[in-house]
Amino acid sequence: MNDNDNDNDNDSERFKRGWEKLREIDGDAGEKVIESLKNIAPDLARYTIEFPFGDIYSRPQLDLRSREIATVAALTAMGNATPQLKVHIHGALNVGCTPQEVVEVIIQMAVYAGFPAALNGAFAAREVFAERGMIED
Repeated sequence: MNDNDNDNDNDSERFKRGWEKLREIDGDAGEKVIESLKNIAPDLARYTIEFPFGDIYSRPQLDLRSREIATVAALTAMGNATPQLKVHIHGALNVGCTPQEVVEVIIQMAVYAGFPAALNGAFAAREVFAERGMIED
């Protein structure tokens, strides 16, 4: 963190809750994202832990499976967030989604985001599934 940060920022309940949730959902992939920001944008790393994971993902109104389905859908529809989509496909699988459900969500996005976005999402899913040994690449 930079000199303007409070030394206790990483000890806040929000940060701790977010870090635990990030590890629960995204595991190593999420930790790699945070680590990759360490030398260039440590504040962005902290914000990523605190807001999405400490505040939003920790809300009880939706389970993690539902949240990851929504996230995979949104990132697929954006069409320009492949690295983040791959992390969240891993996350969806980590919290109980099946590969078939992930693919179905991506296919659904063809209706709302177009075929190019859905195709890009399917290719991202293929890479994640191959990395996890679920399919041959």
